[in-house]
Amino acid sequence: MLAMVKHWDLFLGPYKQAVEELKVKLKGIRTQYEMKSMHCPIEFVTGRVKPIASILDKATRKGIPLDRLEEEMQDIAGLRMMCQFVDDIKSVVELLRQRTDFEIVEERNYISQKKDSGYRSYHVVVRYPVQTIEGEKNILVEIQIRTLAMNFWATIEHSLNYKYSGKFPEEIRERLQRAAEAAYLLDEEMSKIRGEIQEAQAIFSRKKETKDE
Repeated sequence: MLAMVKHWDLFLGPYKQAVEELKVKLKGIRTQYEMKSMHCPIEFVTGRVKPIASILDKATRKGIPLDRLEEEMQDIAGLRMMCQFVDDIKSVVELLRQRTDFEIVEERNYISQKKDSGYRSYHVVVRYPVQTIEGEKNILVEIQIRTLAMNFWATIEHSLNYKYSGKFPEEIRERLQRAAEAAYLLDEEMSKIRGEIQEAQAIFSRKKETKDE
């Protein structure tokens, strides 16, 4: 394994394959909802393989030996599934639970049990099989499901985390926590007028289809 890690393209190849395959499959769910003119709980899907520098940094911080990366680092391959409403997250998690093309190995609910920083998201870690020339290889993939508001906050927090190396000044930490609560309140307010929003979106879609004809 140590020799393999020296050849990062070879090591990360199956992870990249897993991300690309899952992006296609999970985006396909949205297409199916649209074909049936139903509200889709998935707004969009993105994915990435963790950069080498980030893998090494996390391995050092967490004390993960390089020959244990495959078993102990769950987010080398990562996907994010964005939702409009908090309730949509529950629907997406249930859709993932029903799938048979991967095995769920762990779920972490950071929505009902937010992190001290204010971070909210729902994480599902799956074991996904990819086909290689050497046979089937099971890859751990972390899928994060969150609203657009949660994602906006998390993206900003992630950038600041790099700037301060995780050691936020007290004022910044407090402002981030307040911003996290503001984002959650926004989600709650949008949920209260969910019906109005979806009706407006449906009307807009019908008008757009008419113009395109």
